[in-house]
Amino acid sequence: MLDQLRQDYEGISIPKIRFWEEKGLIKPERTAAGYRKFSADDVERLRYILRMQRDHYLPLKVIGEHLDAIDRGLAPPAIESVVPTVPQVALAGDGLPSPASYGGRSDMRLSRRELIKVAEISTELLDQLEQYGLISPRTGTGHYDADALVIASTARELADFGFEPRHLRAFKTAADREVGLVEQVVAPLKAGKDASARARADDAVSEIASLSVRLHATLVKSGLRR
Repeated sequence: MLDQLRQDYEGISIPKIRFWEEKGLIKPERTAAGYRKFSADDVERLRYILRMQRDHYLPLKVIGEHLDAIDRGLAPPAIESVVPTVPQVALAGDGLPSPASYGGRSDMRLSRRELIKVAEISTELLDQLEQYGLISPRTGTGHYDADALVIASTARELADFGFEPRHLRAFKTAADREVGLVEQVVAPLKAGKDASARARADDAVSEIASLSVRLHATLVKSGLRR
């Protein structure tokens, strides 16, 4: 666990983790022998703390408030920094879209009728989103996932500004190009033969995706200011 974190955060150490535990920022389980047992959620929590310290220079007290909000199912307080705020499309701490604000789960499965109702869109809008490749049901089940819900809801909000699904095709094309670029970068990690190769690749994808969201938002905001 520590080795994985050190790949991105060199300053991480066992004493630092124990200090954060004393402050109540993390609460790993204990084995019968008293050893700490860190779950995947604990590791992500550590990443969040490290990222808030490194990228935003937040004090532990403020980070604690963020974590408390997240634990209660709320969005963390806004971060006052030069980094622009990404539009509120249910973004998680790592910058990736999440169904959290919809009260959903990552394994959400919606029927076509349910998607239309929850996203508050028309059948015609969904037809167009599918026509331009922005949304598609899962292969095999025919259901729509949480990503489809976020896309549909966002398309509805953009429609209020005059954006049509054919306009949003440009976003899909740009996203496909980014995906291809990221896949090229992480391919060597996936090719590793050790058991942790996949985990390292997944971590890299998550981090790169977060950075790409930040870069995209900054470029758009900067461009609109000109």
